[in-house]
Parts: sequence; C-alpha cells; structure tokens
Amino acid sequence: MCVFFEKKQERLKKHDRGGGVKRVWRHGGWMGFLLAALLMVFPAAVAAKEAAVPYADTKEDEKGEGEKKDAQLQLYAQAAVLMDADSGRVLYGKNEDEALPMASTTKIMTCILALEYGNPDDIVEVSAYAASMPKVKLYMQEGEKYRLEDLLYSLMLESHNDSAVAVAEAVGGSVEEFAAMMNQKARDIGCYDTFFITPNGLDAVINETGQMHSTTAEDLARIMAYCITDSPAKDQFLAITQTREYVFCDESGQRSFHCSNHNSFLSMMDEAVSGKTGFTNKAGYCYVGAVESEGRTFTVALLACGWPNHKTYKWSDMKILADYGMEYYEYRDIYEEKQFQPIPKRDCRR
Repeated sequence: MCVFFEKKQERLKKHDRGGGVKRVWRHGGWMGFLLAALLMVFPAAVAAKEAAVPYADTKEDEKGEGEKKDAQLQLYAQAAVLMDADSGRVLYGKNEDEALPMASTTKIMTCILALEYGNPDDIVEVSAYAASMPKVKLYMQEGEKYRLEDLLYSLMLESHNDSAVAVAEAVGGSVEEFAAMMNQKARDIGCYDTFFITPNGLDAVINETGQMHSTTAEDLARIMAYCITDSPAKDQFLAITQTREYVFCDESGQRSFHCSNHNSFLSMMDEAVSGKTGFTNKAGYCYVGAVESEGRTFTVALLACGWPNHKTYKWSDMKILADYGMEYYEYRDIYEEKQFQPIPKRDCRR
C-alpha cells in the first residue's frame, strides 16, 4: 500500500533502554533503585508521546524551514489548489472552497462528456444559436456540418465558444440538457460546489435562484484529475489537449481551419501533460493544468488569477505550485514486505 507523504520528515528517534539501568541498580543501593525506576519509566513515556504524533517536526530548525517553505507560496490567484490526482488529496489550498466563475476552464467538462457520450465521427449540424456565440469563436455558419472530433480540437486548443455550444447540442440535445449532464457528472465525481449553466464558460446566472456559473479551485482540480486519470476517455482527452497544431475542414470541404494550442505551459515545463486556460471580465484569468513526475500526478487549479494586463500571472502561479508538489511530496510504501522463513517439511513416517 502506498501513501503520499510530505518529504523531509524526521523518523522517530530510537531510545536505548538497556545498559545504564543495570549499572545504576548494581552500584547505587536504594537511591540507585529509585533512579533506575525513573529511567525505565521516562523513555516509555517519551516513546508513547512520540508515537501519538509520529510525523511531527520537533526541531526548531525544521520548524523554521517549514515556515520558510510556506512563505514562498506567494500566489496571484484569488483561489488555488494543488492536488494529488490519484488520491484527490489537497496538498495546498488557498481559498479552495470559495465559489468563483471559471471561464473557459469549463470546457474540460464539455470535452470529457463529449468523448464519453458522443462518437468522434458523429456529424454535428450548426444551429443558429451556436453560430451566434461571441468571440473567441470559429465563425461557423448556421447549417454547416462538422465532425464532432474536429470541434473538440477547436474547443480545447482555441477555446472557441461556438464550437462548445454545437458540441453541447449534439451530445445533450440542447444546452440546458447538456448542462444537466455536466452537473450530474460533477456530483458523481465528488464536486458538490460546482454549478454549470453554459458549456463554454461564459458568465451566466439563473435569475430565479441567483445561482451563477461557478466552481471552486478544489472542485476544478478534481474535475481535471478525473479527466486524466479516471475517465474511460482519458487517453483521447490527453491526446487532444497535448496537440500543438490541428487542421480540419467542414464536411463540405469548402472551409478549412487551423488551430493552435493556447496552453503555453506545455512548453514551459517538461512535466506538463494537460491544461486549459480561461478568461472573462468577471472571472479574470483562470487556469487548470496537470503535471507528471516520478510516478506522481498533480493537478493545479487557479481562479481569478489577475486581470488585464496580467495575463502571465497564471503561469507564475502554476509553476510555483507544480514545483512545490514535486519537491515536497512523494509516495512511500507504508507496509514493509515481511520475510517469512520456510517451514521445514515434517517427516510423518513412523
């Protein structure tokens, strides 16, 4: 069994309970007897105290190092989370439970649902509503037809809002029905503070209830963890989000499109494996990403990470949290393999 532990923790000190006790007993008389008794009790009390908190730092210099370590995490994001993707454990959080708009990071949920419930070769006909979406957009026209898979590259690489609506309508039947699928999936994977209204992440509010299109940094990191580790479509999701350039045509062959991946973090760190940017005037710059290193997978979510002209703040925060996870956390096997001695065969002959 493997458990995620913080690095640089001291193991329990071993206490010598022999030798000295016998010497006091032998040469000290009654005073030696009393002193020996105290020496026998004291180590046991210390050991019991340490066993109750086996991974606590006790040295002053270690405490100082821990304070210095945490002080280094100066983040721009209003809310942020570093998560162990395999266990879902939050390794570092800043306002991780605060509900905030998440802009186009929404599209990771749109993409994974389309991969799970749609067929890449499905033909999507563009509705007037999809074509009416504001930029950033592919500028599709009503009545045009596209392969679903091509629209997913448009969705994730260029973050096209019209492609998101066309995908949602094709997979869910309508934007409203697709949003219900998004919310159900969020609950299924343990994200109870997330509420989807749109498939593209444009700011939206339900007037009757006041609920806004929003998530928390913890939920967003968990959704990304699901997309890359647990979803049956994780391989397709990673293939799309890792693609640098993609070219496709509509079904008529009359229009061609070129998409470039706007997730610049893929080229900033060798360990980067996936990610999605986002921005609206209300949400600010947002980002959700993932890194892999030495058998560990971390996801990072950043919400409200600056506004124009601070587009690069999210890359700074992402690198800080990714480096923090890779430096201070590792897996350890908490069970030592037991060595069993072979039992000699019995001679049953009489």
